[in-house]
Formats: sequence, structure tokens, C-alpha cells
Amino acid sequence: MTTHTETITLGGGCFWCLEAVFDRVAGVLDVESGYCNGRAELHPPTYEQVCTGQTGFVEVVKLVFDPAQIGLRDLLVIFFGIHDPTSLNRQGNDVGTQYRSGIYWHDAAHAEMARDVMAGLPNASEVVTELVPIAHYSAAEAYHQDYFLKHPNQGYCAFVVAPKLDKFLRVFAQHVRPD
Repeated sequence: MTTHTETITLGGGCFWCLEAVFDRVAGVLDVESGYCNGRAELHPPTYEQVCTGQTGFVEVVKLVFDPAQIGLRDLLVIFFGIHDPTSLNRQGNDVGTQYRSGIYWHDAAHAEMARDVMAGLPNASEVVTELVPIAHYSAAEAYHQDYFLKHPNQGYCAFVVAPKLDKFLRVFAQHVRPD
């Protein structure tokens, strides 16, 4: 039996945080850290280039999900619940355009759903999340994939990623993948 899948790409600060959360979401079949929507002549960029904040690329996670197990609306509610969509080009101490909040859609129907979800947020008038089609996507370097899983005690992981994951586990317990 073949599973119907859909794909959405999200940016909300460091991709290590988003990856750690969405790896635990029931119905998400694959999470890949990557870069998108930067300057075409720099595609594919390196992490070092993206970190300069001069490439236009954003750190993202590409999610492949089974809509029979979790809908896009629920994924977006989780996304808006684990990052600050009102903070322009920053999440906490991570500052720069590479950390901007964004939804990079692969399907026009996903853009409509995202508009609907954003309009329903309590702070909708303050949301700076960009909503644009995916462009110039590339996977991040291999050492970024599953970073939190491989390095849970690394300083950034322990003090930034772990608290976001803990918040997800508390607030969105109904969406946690059983291990």
C-alpha cells in the first residue's frame, strides 16, 4: 500500500530546533534541514555562507507528512506554537535574515491553509512570517541532519533546542509520536 504524502518547508530560527520538534510529530515521515529562498547565483549555499546573513537563504526544515495521520493545519499550529512569528529576522539570540519566520509552500492549497491559520492567530496583526513559494532549496550539510539527536548535550542543544522540544512535548502531547 502506497502512502499519499505532502511536503511543506518551514523556517523559524535555527533548523536544529525545528528538526528536533518535527522529528517527534506523529504523521511526519521525514524531516530534512536545509536552506531555501536565497540568491540563485549562490545555490546551493554552504552553512558558512548562510551564517553571514548576506545570501538571502533561510534555515528551514522540509517536512514530508502523511495527511491521513496529521493535517497541515495541525503542523502549522505546532509551528506557530514553538517559535515567535512576530520577531523579524530573529529567534531569541539568533539574529539575521537566515533565522526569519517563513512558510515555503510546494502546493498552492497549502498557501491558502497557511493564510487561514495565520489570520486566526491571536496576534495576527503582528505576525511577520513570510508566505512564499519554495525556491532554490538544498539540503544542509550532513552534519546538520539529526543534530539534536546526535548532540543533545552540546551547549546550544541543551539550552535552546531542548527547552523548545520540552514545550512541544507538553503543549502538543496529542501529536507526539509514540516511541
